[in-house]
Amino acid sequence: MERKTQMDTFGAVALTLFALNLAFNQVVVKVTAGGFEPIFGAGVRSLGGMLVLLLWMSWRNVGIALPRAAVLGATISGLLFAFEFMCLFTALDLTTVSRTSIIFYSMPVWLALLAHTLLPGERLSGLRAIGLGLAMVGVTLAVLDRSSGELSLLGDLLALGAALSWAGIALCVRVTPFSEVPAEQQLIWQLIVSAPLLLLAAPFFGGYLREIEPIHIAGMLFQIFAVASFGFLIWFALMKIYPASSVASFSFLSPVFAVILGWLILDEKIGAQIWLALGLVASGIFLINRR
Repeated sequence: MERKTQMDTFGAVALTLFALNLAFNQVVVKVTAGGFEPIFGAGVRSLGGMLVLLLWMSWRNVGIALPRAAVLGATISGLLFAFEFMCLFTALDLTTVSRTSIIFYSMPVWLALLAHTLLPGERLSGLRAIGLGLAMVGVTLAVLDRSSGELSLLGDLLALGAALSWAGIALCVRVTPFSEVPAEQQLIWQLIVSAPLLLLAAPFFGGYLREIEPIHIAGMLFQIFAVASFGFLIWFALMKIYPASSVASFSFLSPVFAVILGWLILDEKIGAQIWLALGLVASGIFLINRR
């Protein structure tokens, strides 16, 4: 498709469905943890996504070899990717989807703060600063809430660690030559680096399997195909068609959908403070990503 200068109906629908897909994935990860230990599950997902993506790249004649200048950025991104999902999968095992999602999807807040500090051309001003403040208050409210059922301070901190790692990946891609390689190569190298690290770490963090059932295998296949490989390929494709700021502005929908799905599917107890935190974080993300 040709490059567009503004969002249209197709793009809005596609990005809304992608946000819903990511939100549903949070529920799937939590359910899948009933059969896979979290770190092992994250490793299996990276390995499966890597194999699917390698087949896709082979079919499309896209190589995996990187320019020498991009190797350091790829390595750092892969290490952060492994740590991100080590934190996220464990957080979802310890606490609710709603709490984890509000904290995890605050990533644009931390990216904006890092960019403001480290990149001269990315200074915060006006509505973006207000959005940053709103989202930080929302995250604080989510962490302090003690009325939403399954609680874990460690889970909250791990979700925050995952968000910070995600922001670190985005920053690394922006400031290193790794940004100059095709999107497929960026994703494949994050999977190539993370898969063995997560699988090797699994024995030290609980082992491999729990009481595995067909639903857990189905959940893992969903993560591999609908998120770790083709899901993000679709997102990258949308990034090539529509303005980056327009694409990013839809990120506020993911925590909203995740909280609602956790409530509907997992019957999570969500108090007024969590709804308020969600509103603040979603509003903040929207303001931060506006042009």
